[in-house]
This record gives sequence, C-alpha cells and structure tokens, in this order.
Amino acid sequence: MTAEPSASPETLLLSRRDVADLLTLAECVAAVEEAFRQHARGRALPPAILGVPAEGGGFHVKAAGLRMGGRVYFAAKTNANFPGNPGRSGLPTIQGIVLLFDGENGVPLAVLDSIEITILRTGAATAAAAKRLARPDARVATICGCGEQGRVQLEALALALPLQRAWAYDADPERARRFAREAGRYHRFEVEPASDLAAAVRESDAVVTCTPSRKALIVDADVSPGTFLAAVGADSAGKQELDPRILTRAKVVVDSLDQCAEIGDLHHAIAAGLLTRSDVHAELAEVIEGTKAGRASAEEIVVFDSTGTALEDVAAAAAVYEKALKEGRGRRFSFAR
Repeated sequence: MTAEPSASPETLLLSRRDVADLLTLAECVAAVEEAFRQHARGRALPPAILGVPAEGGGFHVKAAGLRMGGRVYFAAKTNANFPGNPGRSGLPTIQGIVLLFDGENGVPLAVLDSIEITILRTGAATAAAAKRLARPDARVATICGCGEQGRVQLEALALALPLQRAWAYDADPERARRFAREAGRYHRFEVEPASDLAAAVRESDAVVTCTPSRKALIVDADVSPGTFLAAVGADSAGKQELDPRILTRAKVVVDSLDQCAEIGDLHHAIAAGLLTRSDVHAELAEVIEGTKAGRASAEEIVVFDSTGTALEDVAAAAAVYEKALKEGRGRRFSFAR
C-alpha cells in the first residue's frame, strides 16, 4: 500500500499585477541571460513548441526545463494571440497562463498570468541581444509596433544602449502619437511619432519590429550598414516583418535555430531559397556564453530573429515564483483538495 503524503503540495496563483510588481525588466534580463548560458552548456531541457491556428488568431504552447540556482524548473506556457481583440472587444491581443513545475518531482509550483511574463521576457531577450549585437554607440532607434510589446522593447533598448532619440511607428498613427507622448515622459531622450517608417529606419542605429504583420515591413534598401534589427513579431509561420534579402547581407543570430527556421523571419529567407540553416551565425545562447562572436565591426548589419523561446518563459516564471515566496505574494491553493 502506498502511503498518503502528510501534506498536499501548495501551488501559487500569481496575477498579472503580481508579476509586474515582482519582476523588473533588469531582473528579467539577468534571468534570461542565465537561462541562455545554461542552454549553451547543455543544462536545459530542449524547448518545444506547438501552434494551433484559429479564426482571427491562434494558440501556441511553449515548454522547456531549466536549472535555476539549485532547483530544476519546468514551465509550459499556453498563449492565445488574437490581434483584432483591442479594436473589436477591448481585450488584450495576447492572453494566457504559465504553469511552473518542480522539474525533479513534478509538483505544480505556480500558475501565472502570461501577459506580463511574455512582454518582459521578450524585451529581456532583445536587451541581451542588443548589448552584444548592436553598436555600442547606437543612439537612434525605431520601434515598429506601438503596443505593450513596443513599450518594453524601447525600455530594453534604453537599458542596453546610450539612446538619445527614438522613432515610434504604428499602422495606426494615433497609436504612435500616444506611444511617443507616454514614452517621452518616461525616458530621458526624445521620442517622436514617425509617419514614414522607411525614413525612420534609414536614420536608426537599432530597429525593433513587434507587430502581427504577415508581410515584410522593413525593406532591404532602407537598412544602413551598422544597423541592429530585432525582429520580434514573427512567432508563427504566416507572420513576417523583414524583407528576406536583408538577412542575406546580415550576420543572423537567432534565439532558437530550430524554431526560427520554422516560424521566424529566417523561415521566409529559407523558403525563398536565399539562406540555409548553415548560414545562420549563431544562437543567442552561444553569443552570451562566448562560444560565438557578437558584432565584429561597426559596419556590420546584425539581425536578431526573436521568435520567443520557452527558456525565457521558464527563467522569468522561476524568478517571479522565487520572489513571490520571499515576499508572501500570491494566493495559495492545492490541486489535491
């Protein structure tokens, strides 16, 4: 006969507000960088992804495991992505949950709202990449896509680079103007709305695209030598933000080669016959670990294809969970009762 456990393990329920209060972008950057280091050293469970299209949007599931500190964590995130939500119903584009487990005994440790996790960890990956792949003197940036992700992407670039000016572009000009006003109050540099994306890109040292676009927004002719581009929005095979020809003259770094070859902007370059997987310079984990070089010259164009890996989700969720335990945040419950 199997003995009954003396106490049912408890699980923390953590809201979006809990996540936002417990995890700063700088803390998330540190956690994400450590996750990539562990991955480069072969100390992580391989990330996996499942995508399910739906009318007007879709769902994706991302999962991975990681040793953080002295503990093994496993996380599975299910996100719904419906770009029409804000205009149609006032709901967020992205909604979902992260399930965090003890990776050694399977106990469910926490259920976390995924909106803030996704926003923060995606920005953290950009900051980690920009530190190593953008020119250290990069002073002008363009953010293409002025939603919640655009906000944190500008914060990420400002954390990593000595920005003095930023352009904000969106398909909705009023959204870009509102973004510029709000960001201008938060940052110590000028943020202006851009009506001409091509002109803004030509003037910029760093460009981030974070949109639901299904066709190229940035064309090859507008990308100047020395530019750092982070393509963040293409997280399914039908999405695209960059002209594939840009990648043929750039150093290409990806968050996950397998993932980007299937769903990122790299996917479109491969499908067009312009690149192969072997043309990719490195995964970000290799650059962070130092086994592959970052930027080699001031003239290099560097593309960071960021499809969002579950390693980032595990790292962010574990960091939130550990702080929640210390600070007594979240609602405790037991699945066994």
